[in-house]
Amino acid sequence: MLKLSEIFYSLQGESTFAGLPCLFVRLAGCNLNCSYCDTGYARSEAAGEVVTVAEVIARLLEYRCSLVEITGGEPLLQEEMPKLVKELLARDFTVLIETNGSQNLALVDSRATLIVDVKTPGSGMVTSFDKANLKRLKPHHQLKFVLVDEVDFFWSLDFIKENLAGINLTEIIFSPVTASLAPARLAELMLKYRVKARLQLQLHTLLWPGAERGR
Repeated sequence: MLKLSEIFYSLQGESTFAGLPCLFVRLAGCNLNCSYCDTGYARSEAAGEVVTVAEVIARLLEYRCSLVEITGGEPLLQEEMPKLVKELLARDFTVLIETNGSQNLALVDSRATLIVDVKTPGSGMVTSFDKANLKRLKPHHQLKFVLVDEVDFFWSLDFIKENLAGINLTEIIFSPVTASLAPARLAELMLKYRVKARLQLQLHTLLWPGAERGR
């Protein structure tokens, strides 16, 4: 069984898939409490309805969209999430998984695209990342740093330098918390320090500012 917060159809707002129509499966329950969390309604397991994997797939098939993101909360906390991923892959869905990096990535079928957050000091959860996961990354996975301020920027540069040498990873994403780090300032910093990463703004927050759910 899965604890489901919501299923909705929207445009993918983050990662290299940004801008594409996408189905979102938001699972309920999270083990972290990030300072910038914008999905607080999904943090508690009690906020979700209990459903089977088959029920989730049946709902997704109604939309006729082949791109699915499983998010949360923290989806890897749920035992049957890997089963959901395998069932979706068997039906030729492209599967993205947004995860906070605190759980074992090896639990999930490696064919899925993992978008893994590295929690910075500004998140308040900087010690949560399981560095063993760095060796579990595949070339098609993506590593994301959400930056609250310039301290987070320089911390992220140090993290990359100290931990990613020799790891075959093609996509690193820097995403600013725009209320405290202006995108233009982040762009200037990335150019000045020749950061080999992708600057990304949350497309959905630009299209639907203030929307809490379903976007």
